[in-house]
Amino acid sequence: MIAFISANLAPIMFAAMVAFMLIGFPVAFALAACGLLFGLIGIELGLLSPALFQALPDRLFGLMMNDTLLAIPFFTFMGLILERSGMAEDLLDTIGQLFGSVRGGIAYAVILVGALLAATTGVVAASVISMGLISLPIMLRYGYDPRLATGVIAASGTLAQIIPPSLVLIVLADALGRSVGEMYRGAFLPGLILVGLYAFFVFLCTVFRPATAPSVPLEARTLVGPKGATGLPSLLVLGAIFCAVIAIAQAMRPAGAPPDETVVVVVAWGGAIVFALTALNRLLGLKLLSSVAEKTVFSLVPPLALIFLVLGSIFIGLATPTEGGAMGATGAIALAIVKRRLNVGLLRQAMNTTARLTAFVLFIVMGARIFSLTFYAVDGHLWVEHLFDRMPGGTLGFLLIVNLMVFLLAFFLDFFELAFIVVPLLAPVADKLGIDLVWFGILLSINMQTSFMHPPFGAALFFLRSVSPKEDYVDPVTSRRIRGITWGQLYVGAIPFVVIQLVMVGLVIAFPGIVSSGLAKPETMAPAQVEKSLRTLDVPLAPTQQDDPLQGLGSK
Repeated sequence: MIAFISANLAPIMFAAMVAFMLIGFPVAFALAACGLLFGLIGIELGLLSPALFQALPDRLFGLMMNDTLLAIPFFTFMGLILERSGMAEDLLDTIGQLFGSVRGGIAYAVILVGALLAATTGVVAASVISMGLISLPIMLRYGYDPRLATGVIAASGTLAQIIPPSLVLIVLADALGRSVGEMYRGAFLPGLILVGLYAFFVFLCTVFRPATAPSVPLEARTLVGPKGATGLPSLLVLGAIFCAVIAIAQAMRPAGAPPDETVVVVVAWGGAIVFALTALNRLLGLKLLSSVAEKTVFSLVPPLALIFLVLGSIFIGLATPTEGGAMGATGAIALAIVKRRLNVGLLRQAMNTTARLTAFVLFIVMGARIFSLTFYAVDGHLWVEHLFDRMPGGTLGFLLIVNLMVFLLAFFLDFFELAFIVVPLLAPVADKLGIDLVWFGILLSINMQTSFMHPPFGAALFFLRSVSPKEDYVDPVTSRRIRGITWGQLYVGAIPFVVIQLVMVGLVIAFPGIVSSGLAKPETMAPAQVEKSLRTLDVPLAPTQQDDPLQGLGSK
């Protein structure tokens, strides 16, 4: 028996950790307990040295000095301040009115606002709860199918998982040993494609089942002009001005300027000019723009400005993710002050929630560090590698099996637990197979996004359930009796969007360029450029092979 335990300590340790979590033991303490317990067992069996635990204080102290994880409280605080300052309410009201005449218009608005909230808050709970409180009663009021309404809200809220500044991307960057900036760049295009897939699904619903997503009645559209005009012509004019500014700036771009820097600067200037024109129109009373156009600009520009302040500074290299998060938190406070909604109660609530979430993450990381110390000492990483060595299909087989495993584990574990427990075990295997770890991390983050939507344990479903009507009620506007939302409707509504997320996983595997196109490529210099640079620096050049192919192979 002792010989069997000695030979299989790594799989026994992993099985014990799973058993601890299945019985409901807190994950952080389950990881730490398994690490300490099996470390002592290994010492007693003579497999490990007692000096093993002397490395533990250094690992935990190194965690406290980790600058990457310091970005988590900043982005969390920024998201909470924005969520409570009424930004989500303004965006949903404006975009909902803008698309009100279109079938499924409110659903499209929820998807777009979900993407904007994801790019500003990075917190799934804040996005789902905000949109659930604001948009769900409106969607039910105007006859939306409860399954489609709840599915759209929950799925749009989970966009905060993949669209930067996502917290899970910060955690995965730390687990994979890659920079947060690279993860953000790589995740940007997949996030936008996912938004498009959600909108396409709503479009299909409006085509094949029009009754599930009707348009908003004319009498309910408050931001319209005479005869129901929506102000779209004014918005098209502003869009044309914005595109013209971008075209002019692109034409004047210096040769060789980094594309990331160009995009950020051009869009920032375009947005600033459009905002200035709209403000002048209101101040001078020119009546050149409709009320919808004005409200749209004033609602969209501040959050977009915050997005470019945070992500733009990270993309062009002016700030680290931690510094970008600090600027975002400062910008969120400034927006709350402008809206006159900043008070001591809001600050206290945001700081308390931020402290709880940060402590939750750090305890899980500490438990994972203790677990991995013993697990690697008993060659657990080699055991994991050998498991995948025996699986057929090579790299593609590895990716399919890993994604299936992560998908199944997501039924029971949330993304923090998956990122700190599973990903560090898979990353060395992926690296040996030649898989780019940034691409691998973004692929897993899209897969782990399904953990928020899985019936019956999806966190987004529980967030939405907490703010959805459980009993039948009479709508105060239409005086119509509306049925409450059931768990069955939540589950059925989530399934199509889980399928869409899995389709996105397949697209990233089939077309790796979706991720790699956003990553910075190493700059290379032609041999002539290298020689010219060396001569400029007055560095002696080595003889070429044409002079003497053997010269230079020996000592100087």
